[in-house]
Amino acid sequence: MTKLEQKRPMTRQSNAITCKVKQFRLARGWSQEKLAEEIDVRRQAIYDIESGRYLPNTAIALRLARIFECRVEDLFTEQEPPNTRPVHVINGQKAPSSRLALGMVRDRLVGISLQGPESVGFGLRPADGLLTRDGKSAQIFSHSRCLDKTLILMGCDPAFEILAHYVSRMAPDARVHCRFASTHRALNALAEGLTHVAGIHLHNTGKTESNVVLASQKLAGVHGSILGFSLLEEGLMVARGNPLGIHSVIDLARPMVRFVNREPGAALRILLDDCLQSAGVNTTAISGYRNEVTSHREGAYRVACSVADAALGLRAIAEAFSLDFVPITAVRCDLVIPGDLIGHPTVKILLDVLQSAALRREIDAIPGYEAAVTGKIIAEL
Repeated sequence: MTKLEQKRPMTRQSNAITCKVKQFRLARGWSQEKLAEEIDVRRQAIYDIESGRYLPNTAIALRLARIFECRVEDLFTEQEPPNTRPVHVINGQKAPSSRLALGMVRDRLVGISLQGPESVGFGLRPADGLLTRDGKSAQIFSHSRCLDKTLILMGCDPAFEILAHYVSRMAPDARVHCRFASTHRALNALAEGLTHVAGIHLHNTGKTESNVVLASQKLAGVHGSILGFSLLEEGLMVARGNPLGIHSVIDLARPMVRFVNREPGAALRILLDDCLQSAGVNTTAISGYRNEVTSHREGAYRVACSVADAALGLRAIAEAFSLDFVPITAVRCDLVIPGDLIGHPTVKILLDVLQSAALRREIDAIPGYEAAVTGKIIAEL
């Protein structure tokens, strides 16, 4: 993974330290800019301190304590060590840092692996309503209070479901409905007022921030924020053992390789086209280039069923379907939130969740993911 910005002269904060600077600042009614001015640092430094990314040096900690008329230990407290207990894992991977769903069965802690095939959801989701016969109205089951605290998040990062669960853990009456959509579809829906948040992940060309450029174009005249969510590996999903020896996009042009592509406008399709152009490979040489699917999971399913030999996708999805993976690049997935929705009660919770150390630890534990950008402000629109 490439570094997305230069390190500042601050010390990386340990997960064992809880920062309460934000609470003290809000109690004064101060903005981050105001606090930065009071202690003579940049606003970004205040953001990094409050988000738990960095622990300030002694001089800055003393300035903060002086300005808030408190002790340094009132601003920075040590957390209790993680609660660790023996666990019985059901039919799952037992590799260190494997993600688990946990429950107590009598006096035994039981874990269900959330890696490999077990990471794919099982069962049907309950409905909030039924579409009427004319297709223009909905018979609503859920209370209006529930709907008012529900967010719609459109994008194609599978880890959005994890973010949704963290929001519900922090506030049980808050919900996030995740809907799979390509970067272009998600931004179009955001521009049309059909979603609260859009997840986007275009790869950069040169020094251009492709996510920021596209969001600015699609949301012309709309103010908002772009926040980092994840860094993830994109590439080719191939059969276990990679029997055809596919090692790059160039190998897709070999006669025996059956490929399945993503739809036009999908970030992975754009990435593939750029790679093929750089390598001088004509798309007509690839068997299946016009054979399209609209999701990572559909492409993985076709490879798993031997209908295709290679499909575009993520390392995490390849592992979920017991496939091998050929990396192409790493990309940053961002969240785009319109300014007028920042005050939405569940958006506020989502923003707090993005700063949590627990979420970053779990994202880091997903195959092919990193949380180095989670919660960072990428740009303001």
